[in-house]
Amino acid sequence: MYEATIALAEPRLALSLLGTKDQHIKSIRQKLGVSVTHRDGQLRVSGDEAAVTRATEILEQLKSRAERAGLLTVAEVSQALALGDGSSETAAIDVIQAGRTIRPRTKGQARYVQMIRDRDLVFSVGPAGSGKTYLAVALAVESLKHRRVRKIVLVRPAVEAGESLGFLPGDLQAKINPYLRPLTDALHEMIDHDQIKQYMEMDVIEVLPLAYMRGRTLNEAFIILDEAQNTTIAQMKMFLTRMGTDSKIVVSGDVTQSDLPPHAPSGLNDALARLKPLEGVGIVHLTKADIVRHRLVQEIVQAYDREPKKKRS
Repeated sequence: MYEATIALAEPRLALSLLGTKDQHIKSIRQKLGVSVTHRDGQLRVSGDEAAVTRATEILEQLKSRAERAGLLTVAEVSQALALGDGSSETAAIDVIQAGRTIRPRTKGQARYVQMIRDRDLVFSVGPAGSGKTYLAVALAVESLKHRRVRKIVLVRPAVEAGESLGFLPGDLQAKINPYLRPLTDALHEMIDHDQIKQYMEMDVIEVLPLAYMRGRTLNEAFIILDEAQNTTIAQMKMFLTRMGTDSKIVVSGDVTQSDLPPHAPSGLNDALARLKPLEGVGIVHLTKADIVRHRLVQEIVQAYDREPKKKRS
């Protein structure tokens, strides 16, 4: 009999992990065949060693999620168990920040991570919160750490989200920072501030608007294009042809949230259709089931997907 413990510093974490009438723990017991008990601020997991190891990993993931978002839903627990059933396991992503472990949380995310590792050009399409950019940045950091690439290039089109921001004060960097902030936010979760600053000064990490990619060829680089639905066809072609030897490109976007002018064709949609037949190109479609932000995000996406009810005349 093998046993492991998980410390729960706050009472609310125990409530989140146990679930109403212990429904979350019952699901874990039934799925993995382990015994789980709660006593004195600790969860004790016992049973076969392999099953206990897997159950502990899942409970740690759920604990981290509960610390960020509060109560866990049945769907979130089911997602964690589905990924932990051995059918789509993917190794943890090794990032630079000491002690930081990042893993895909759903089967869709596991396929996405594996495809990035297997292919040199990957397109990821999915709703907000499904991990498109975050996981790509984590894999870029991992590749840099293990010297599979010499630099990371993070790119975003500078397109306003349906509103005119007018004149922005400051120098050029200050003007483009708001567009690039989502990419730097992801970086700061994986590398400490001083290290990022040093990497940027050495051009090991670049975060720049899409327009600045013209005329460049990037060798031994991990290049990520975020919000790709906001590119034109010409911009997408320009970006994809920057790829040099021993480089990897990940293109991510949400085709339902384009900020291009009305009737302007999206470079992302065009590229998906043109490049799908090419060998070596990977395309991953993430769904609402892959959303891992606050529990309300999935419900918000579902609400916007539903057709609004017609008003009575």
